[in-house]
Amino acid sequence: MRPSIAQERARHALDEIRQIDRDSRYSSEDKNKYASYVESLPAMILANGLGQAMATLLAQAEGDKEDLHYVLYNSIQGWLCRDHPQAPYRKAKDLMEAIVNSNREAYIKAQIEALTYLEWLKKFAVAFFKKETVVEKGEIS
Repeated sequence: MRPSIAQERARHALDEIRQIDRDSRYSSEDKNKYASYVESLPAMILANGLGQAMATLLAQAEGDKEDLHYVLYNSIQGWLCRDHPQAPYRKAKDLMEAIVNSNREAYIKAQIEALTYLEWLKKFAVAFFKKETVVEKGEIS
């Protein structure tokens, strides 16, 4: 039996989180920041649209493919551009190119799919990476 699309989303998101977790270049502080990036991205997409949100991630990465903003962009690109009949930008090599060169219907489908995918990515990022802020002696950190 073929896994459901929800299971495929979850698997992809979990694989992405595990890959970051295994990467020795990223400290626990980096991973905590990544979780924050993932948590804030859905609101950015809803406020500005998928294209602007993805462009913002690329700008924040400043061309560094190891920067976690770029890693997040790449995870979303991997999901939206995969070789799958339900992928909004099936087999596209570059997400930004696909966004600017596709029709409105594909864009809306991609935005909805990105938001749905991010639900899983956010759950796993928070579960694996998010560190609680400790309040000591009446101070809020």
